[in-house]
Amino acid sequence: MEGKLTLEPVAYYRGSFGSKFGIPRQSSLAESLRGMIVFTDKYRVKEALRGLEGFSHIWLIWGFSANKEAKGEWQPTVRPPRLGGNTAVGVWATRSPYRPNPIGLSCVEIVRISGCEIWVRGADLMDGTPIYDIKPYIRYADSRPEAQSGFAQDAPQGVLDVIIPENLPLDKAQRKALEEVLSLDPRPAYQDSPDREYAFPFEGKDVRFRVEGKVLTVTGYGTRKG
Repeated sequence: MEGKLTLEPVAYYRGSFGSKFGIPRQSSLAESLRGMIVFTDKYRVKEALRGLEGFSHIWLIWGFSANKEAKGEWQPTVRPPRLGGNTAVGVWATRSPYRPNPIGLSCVEIVRISGCEIWVRGADLMDGTPIYDIKPYIRYADSRPEAQSGFAQDAPQGVLDVIIPENLPLDKAQRKALEEVLSLDPRPAYQDSPDREYAFPFEGKDVRFRVEGKVLTVTGYGTRKG
């Protein structure tokens, strides 16, 4: 039996990252990252949020809107960064964005609810990501401490020491979030050149950095190029 489901965004995510590069590969890895869920006019109804203040976390069902594969292509096997980008596994055994239906699932913490806007932290989303549904996280149903997690048994830890110059125009919260993100090594798994300068948009400006050994040094933070 074949059916088709048409989805429309109920909200959009507003956050620090203007591109896919640099975004944590799972939610909650950089818990200092803050963002906001902004509802579309159609769903900007305060009554729809009634009772949500009693929950600490929510599930976001969202779309991989920046993927080229979002138009129908997909890959039956992918090479997860967690495995160094060298080992192919089935797409159903991963959370890769390259899948038949480009839909993501993230658990985030509610910071506060202000009117029809939800401030959250720990999201692994790009600014402007469409959100299709929001559901409360329920501890007794959603937590399974005994679960097996295949090749991703443990949460990745910070692998790099991060040096951020004190004179960069970042407030305390932004600096903490950026340090968490960079410590996880946002580079593609196959790239490891101390001579290469990497960059990604963060809070509307370009963060530039180099990595030598286990030390990542931010080399600049300023007006976005191009």
